[in-house]
Amino acid sequence: MYQVKYGSHFSGGKVTVPPSKSAAIRALLCAALTQGGCLLENIELSDDVLATMKAVEALGAKTAVDPSQKNAWVKAGDFAGGSEVDCGESGSLLRFIIPIAAALGGSWRFAGRGRLPQRPIGVYQDLLPTHGVNVSTQGGLPLEIEGQLKPGRFELPGDISSQFVTGLMFALPLLDGDSEIVLTSPLESCGYVDMTWDILGDFGVKLISTHKGWRVPGKQRYRGVSYSIEGDWSQAAFFLNMAALSPQGSEVRIAGLNPESLQGDMACLEVFGGFGLETCWEKGELIARNPRAGEPFGGLTGQDIDVSQITDMVPAASVCAALSKGETRFVNGRRLRLKESDRLAAMKQAINALGGQAREEGDDLIIQGVESLAGGVAQGCNDHRVLMALAGAGLRSQAPVQVTDAWSIQKTYPNFYDDFRNLGGEADVIQLG
Repeated sequence: MYQVKYGSHFSGGKVTVPPSKSAAIRALLCAALTQGGCLLENIELSDDVLATMKAVEALGAKTAVDPSQKNAWVKAGDFAGGSEVDCGESGSLLRFIIPIAAALGGSWRFAGRGRLPQRPIGVYQDLLPTHGVNVSTQGGLPLEIEGQLKPGRFELPGDISSQFVTGLMFALPLLDGDSEIVLTSPLESCGYVDMTWDILGDFGVKLISTHKGWRVPGKQRYRGVSYSIEGDWSQAAFFLNMAALSPQGSEVRIAGLNPESLQGDMACLEVFGGFGLETCWEKGELIARNPRAGEPFGGLTGQDIDVSQITDMVPAASVCAALSKGETRFVNGRRLRLKESDRLAAMKQAINALGGQAREEGDDLIIQGVESLAGGVAQGCNDHRVLMALAGAGLRSQAPVQVTDAWSIQKTYPNFYDDFRNLGGEADVIQLG
């Protein structure tokens, strides 16, 4: 068992965020569906990206990587027509690749680890059998499908996970007829669907927006391209949290971000700005600093945040809330219970364990700010975002903050501890037992 111990030292400086995991997974799947080969630039081999590479190989594609240059080459091959696909712990990969495999046809089996076997996939259990695909499961994973997906009208809710919508967006252009995606409830995390739509367009696939969804022409071909993965706004949130909580008001310069990104988590600028963090752009870098860091509560104030569209922001923002004056309410957080951990419960427990004040009310998280945390041991819940968020807690704690499951950062950001240390932070990984 490993814990990471965070301390209060932090001097700031420059950090380059890793490439977007969400964009990389989408680009890898698009590349595997082309008629030729694709070069993907600026890709980092996190656990989720490695799982996606193995998954596209199970489909029949070939992959090669040059880690030193952060490049990957994907060459489409003869589709396997049936195989086992291990999705690791990636919920997005699982929900994307099920309909893709159904569109290719044959018999497929999907497996996974961690909490993935319990994460919801019932939308496909209801939808795919009405379009020619048999689905077999005892509840969750493993899940088996057999048959050839048929075009038509696909009705599904938008408030369970946008990943089901993205999966259909990948698959339906491959079918031999036109289809339509119709949402039966409002779409949440719509920024991720916008990202999918944009990346599909880069690979030559077209979808037409309608009043309640999208019309998807069939018989389309994915076009082989060279594609560069942009920086990850969801990871930038952890460094904005550090800049907000730095007792010295240390400046953080974040490189690698696209200021015109379609990533929904670019909303982190608004979220942390609401607490009191100031940001600006200079020579392509995002500069973040808290000019009131020396005041009580670091000059930060609580706020009300609707998290239905930005669920990945909650771990970092809840740590900032724990050290901001007054109350912060994170509302509409139902889907946070279905992540790598129940993130509402995980952040409540972690904040309280470190001397903060947090509670749940239904699917809302309510936090009353304190001037400083006491420190101590918090549970990481095998959740990469919980681990990275709590680095900020150490900056305003009277004693070190220790968090279990230290290596869960491998899921999306293997170099997080190194990057944190390069900003003058303390992150010591300790083996216990």
